[in-house]
Amino acid sequence: MKKQDIVNLSWDEFDEMRDPRPDANGFDAVVERAISRRGFLGGVLAFGSAAAVMGSGVLSSTTSAKAQVSAFAFEPIGIATDHDIHVPKGYAWKTLVRWGDPLFKEAEGAYSPETGVSVDMSDKVFGENTDGMETFVDGDKTILAINSEYVNPKINLPAASEGMPQNADEVRLLKNMQGVTVLEIADSGDGYEVVLDSPYNRRITHETQMTMDGPAAGSDLVKTNADPEGVSPKGTMNNCGSGKTLWGTYLTCEENFNGYFGATAEREATESEKRYGIGGEGRYAYEKFEERFDLSKEPNEPNRHGWVTEIDPRDPSSTPVKHTALGRFKHENAEMVQAADGRIVVYMGDDERGEFIYKYVSDKSWAEGQPTDGLLSNGTLYVAKFNDDMTGEWLPLTPESTGMELADILVFSRMAGSKVGATTMDRPEWVAANPLRVEVYCALTNNKNRGVKANAGGDEQPVGGPNPRETNNYGQIVRWRPAGEDHGADGFTWDLYVMAGNPTVYDNVYAGSENVNEGNMFNSPDGMAFSSDGMLWIQTDGDDSNEGEFAGQGNNQMLVGNPDTGEIARFLTAPNGAEVTGLSWSPDGKVAFVGIQHPGGNWPDGNGKPRSAVIAVWREDGQAIG
Repeated sequence: MKKQDIVNLSWDEFDEMRDPRPDANGFDAVVERAISRRGFLGGVLAFGSAAAVMGSGVLSSTTSAKAQVSAFAFEPIGIATDHDIHVPKGYAWKTLVRWGDPLFKEAEGAYSPETGVSVDMSDKVFGENTDGMETFVDGDKTILAINSEYVNPKINLPAASEGMPQNADEVRLLKNMQGVTVLEIADSGDGYEVVLDSPYNRRITHETQMTMDGPAAGSDLVKTNADPEGVSPKGTMNNCGSGKTLWGTYLTCEENFNGYFGATAEREATESEKRYGIGGEGRYAYEKFEERFDLSKEPNEPNRHGWVTEIDPRDPSSTPVKHTALGRFKHENAEMVQAADGRIVVYMGDDERGEFIYKYVSDKSWAEGQPTDGLLSNGTLYVAKFNDDMTGEWLPLTPESTGMELADILVFSRMAGSKVGATTMDRPEWVAANPLRVEVYCALTNNKNRGVKANAGGDEQPVGGPNPRETNNYGQIVRWRPAGEDHGADGFTWDLYVMAGNPTVYDNVYAGSENVNEGNMFNSPDGMAFSSDGMLWIQTDGDDSNEGEFAGQGNNQMLVGNPDTGEIARFLTAPNGAEVTGLSWSPDGKVAFVGIQHPGGNWPDGNGKPRSAVIAVWREDGQAIG
């Protein structure tokens, strides 16, 4: 493969290119593709308060989503296949901020439709490929913190570079286009606008100085030539999902960090590096221009990434903190809640095929107004085991349970999870906790390797439990309820809220669950968030070819689900080629901020380059949207 072709791969394709596993389907006999939807799903799907005993009920066809749209405050929309945004009748949208838009007056006009953004202005504009975001309030000011997950070099770099940086300046440009943007916004009466030169505005990039806390900070595993103490990492990268602490700070989650590192000399990858997809060439050739990214010279540098990083959006002078107690893996998001005794609980998914769902529980309890020191650095990391009888347990990752040193457990959390027998999942992405009851949802976006290949650590991926379909290209959402309605409990019961699918192509398990029909079908649930009224908003990042097994599903979309009835309705469709990712609301709940990542065509400007963006959506009658 030519070097410049690497950047065209998805992150999943990039990982499989680095570490291909042989095809060896040993699970075909576990499930028959032709099994009936009702017969198969009856044991794993339950909806509403009547389903307190997991698996006791199935949403019948007479109460399908198509028949229950009256529960929503909007008229569901159909699919779209064009290069535009569509929302329901009575709603409006506009672009809030696009890749290349200025944060400061000196950067006005920095973006060019022909050439993008210059190197010298690249840390003064909004980054590319927006992802997770959260809203914060400081007095009468409204602040957004927004991730920029990765870059498209062919869009950012000069045409002569052919999509691969040719010098250190071009590397600096790519590094500055990623990370986190903090910006103030103000209500303009129709969807908010960015406040230029606000003291809150700043970019946090691959070059921003960080600090590190928790048991792995200072260990030999995170020491480098530039930081022999192992407590001062530089930069946050591949910032995917997000979270918000109960005390009002931002949690940005480092996902596909492995692709930023490469080796300029021959070397054999270690077992831990293979488990994390580290080795060979880097995706952006950083290693050719900066020793920090060269595995031949700094083999520990990747261990300093893949963490949950806390940022204070109200204090531009604050230093971001990487919390090693929360484990190192491909973090999608971080959903913070509280246990019954006041301890802090953070739910997290590891977004790779066959990886795990985690939970962190702090040692100390917390109440509003109390100090927060140590809450995210002193605690226990757990990993989930889902049983086929629809119960589950959180397995502690400790030296006693794993036979590993604590620092090793946290730096190599995947290997620790394998040692205790955690359940391999179909790409755990966003986790969302219901604000009205003690229950948690996780989007399992898809897994073509289910029932076909082991994961990168050799753990089998059998069909069953919350992952009931082999070669699962559609995905599902699993839901669990902690024992005793306590997020701190070790046990839980689970069911499946929805199994995505295509009932116009299949009449078996690949048609999806009973709350999926021709009018609301989708594939690859990814982002999720609850609005204050307890409705679950679902964003997709899947196949939008509208062909074959995805025929009739159109572009990626955002849907709304009712946790009580299981009904689901389509609210928004994205431009073709785009992922819908990241969702937050204005302080009064009247405006939703939605991320549109890697759009196709030349959206949203209608000329020049495609530009990822955050859009604002609101009801035209001025009522709350979330």
